[in-house]
Amino acid sequence: MYTAEETKAMQQATINFLQQKNVEANHISDLKNVLRFHEYRYYVLNDPLIADYEYDQLFKELEKLESQNPGLITSDSPTQRVGSSLNAAFVTVQHLVPMLSLDNSYNAEDLLDFDRKARELTGLDLIEYCVEPKFDGASISLIYENNMLVRGATRGDGVEGEDITTNIKQIRSIPLSAPFSEYGLQQVEIRGEIILTKSAFKKYNDGLAEQGLPPLANPRNAASGSLRQKDPKQVAKRNLDAFLYHVSYYSLADTDAANYKPENANYLTTHSGTLEMLWQCGFRAPHKEKLVLNGIDEVIKHVHDFEDMRDTLPYEIDGMVVKVNSFAQQDKMGMTTHHPRWAIAFKFKARQATTKLRAIEFQVGRTGAVTPVAKLDPVFLGGVTVSSISVHNEEYIKEKDLKIGDSVLIERAGDVIPQIVKSLPELRDGTEAEIVFPKHCPVCSSELYKEEGEAVWRCINIECPAQVVERMIHFVSKDAMDIKNFGEANVRKFYELGLLKDVPGIYTLDFEAISKLEGFGKKSIDNLQTAIEASKQQPLHRLIYGLGIRFVGETTAKTLANAVENIFDFAAKTEEDLQQMEDVGVKVAQSIFRFFHNEQNLEMLQQLKALGLQLHNTKRETVAAGALQGQTFLFTGTLLKLKRNEAEALAEQQGGKIVSGVSSKLNYLIVGEDAGSKLEKAKKINSVKIISEDEFLQLIGL
Repeated sequence: MYTAEETKAMQQATINFLQQKNVEANHISDLKNVLRFHEYRYYVLNDPLIADYEYDQLFKELEKLESQNPGLITSDSPTQRVGSSLNAAFVTVQHLVPMLSLDNSYNAEDLLDFDRKARELTGLDLIEYCVEPKFDGASISLIYENNMLVRGATRGDGVEGEDITTNIKQIRSIPLSAPFSEYGLQQVEIRGEIILTKSAFKKYNDGLAEQGLPPLANPRNAASGSLRQKDPKQVAKRNLDAFLYHVSYYSLADTDAANYKPENANYLTTHSGTLEMLWQCGFRAPHKEKLVLNGIDEVIKHVHDFEDMRDTLPYEIDGMVVKVNSFAQQDKMGMTTHHPRWAIAFKFKARQATTKLRAIEFQVGRTGAVTPVAKLDPVFLGGVTVSSISVHNEEYIKEKDLKIGDSVLIERAGDVIPQIVKSLPELRDGTEAEIVFPKHCPVCSSELYKEEGEAVWRCINIECPAQVVERMIHFVSKDAMDIKNFGEANVRKFYELGLLKDVPGIYTLDFEAISKLEGFGKKSIDNLQTAIEASKQQPLHRLIYGLGIRFVGETTAKTLANAVENIFDFAAKTEEDLQQMEDVGVKVAQSIFRFFHNEQNLEMLQQLKALGLQLHNTKRETVAAGALQGQTFLFTGTLLKLKRNEAEALAEQQGGKIVSGVSSKLNYLIVGEDAGSKLEKAKKINSVKIISEDEFLQLIGL
């Protein structure tokens, strides 16, 4: 529909409008065209070029202009209708009632204004509201006739959608029949959202990674794309879920029917009542997530509280929907051509935005891995300003088709590190530059090396300054030697000043020289000295983890520590010996073997021994046989009563052993909320006992 040149022009116009605080009335026609363009990208191509928040800002600007200049309102304005044209890949069907959009709010002032209008239209002093999550998925419409599902459709343009009934039937949370006749209903149209839970999304992406395929960008895109699959079997594989949250239309059945229950008529007087009805009919309605509140003040508090807990949910939401609860009051308020006056969406802080990729910096980590980092025009996203994003490796850059100068769509979900969702090649003007991966280390100039079967280029010069610094930062970190008051900033400062050059140097610091530095008083130096001295008595597994051996995480470090009396015992072990240990495979064994057969590493360990560090496994000598002696444990999902490390420590205190993966050697899998692929794998192994957090606490006597 739009040529490449037209696309560039529209996106430039978009940027211009977003940067203007006020749009002039004589530009209203251009603003309408920009909004129509983005509706096409979103609803038809399913390939948006701007974030939802940016679209909403443009839409609100048009609404404001039209309210100030009513003579400029036209029937084809985006504010006067719901959407745009449809993809012809599926049969087009008409909704019984148009699927209108919701008006959006981003702050308490918007909600207060919504409430003021609601009270004016209803003549009431206090409104009862029903508040529920705004699910971040793909909108659908379902029709049931005589209790049977007869049609499922996409939202489409709001008036017409695409018939996806066969695909809808693959979603197990959508019943093929429902007892609506018990409520006196013959035909019912229901609105809802198809979602992919966080665990299902991760599992699906893990499967793509195993096949060498690029991951999907986010659960919403994954859900939307799934509904448009030609093969229903592919839809079934994605483990889609559905929340049904609105009865948009119903016709009454014969109330003399044998199964009609007159008391059910009460469910049809309020929105919250219909949600209860849907729940009782077998739908996954926001039954427990909803809340009926009196007055807007309670609503404002609730939506802010819910925003704080959004990341604890097993699915993505991008806001809350506030609805006048009484249908009689809704009827009084009515609708505009764009949205109902009795409902508003409170949108959470934006987690997607568009920005420019200005440069790529190549950083070297403690294992020598060279990681490209994208430098972006700063953009506020999800509560933080984002200006740098890791783009992982050379293959990732190729998969995302990234170039310096590209416009990119970025995303930040919860507290997850931001990522580039995609580049926007349609907006290129020819000034973009290819990203050239270096052949030599950007820090020490040594030639880079890439192992067969890996995507990462590495600097293999162990004396590379970047690796030296990163190894020291890792060594002093909380999960390793836990040297308090000795964070990354101090490591870098001491290294740059020549006061620190390697790991043993941590224990020979010149504190007299440090005392002359700004910000280092007597108390801070005493605290640092005390923390360094205390770290000498850390158990062996912390030292092993702190050494930064490639592929050796905290759990494997504990396995290794429990296998020896002294850290130097590893110098006498073969790769085959190492592979006999729990969860130590070929790659891990090779890495451990290389580390303990490197003369520089052995010399460093001798220095640490001479400096007084604990290189014996004292824990192995003193552990008494507990109630869990010989039993293996693995935790998955989010625990509610304990932190993961606390739970693991409790198991170990009673003789249990923590393992890193599900296998026939696992005795107990403790499952928290939003458990993922480990749970599914454990279900297939009869010998693994799957228990809850409470059952684990009972097991250890708490």
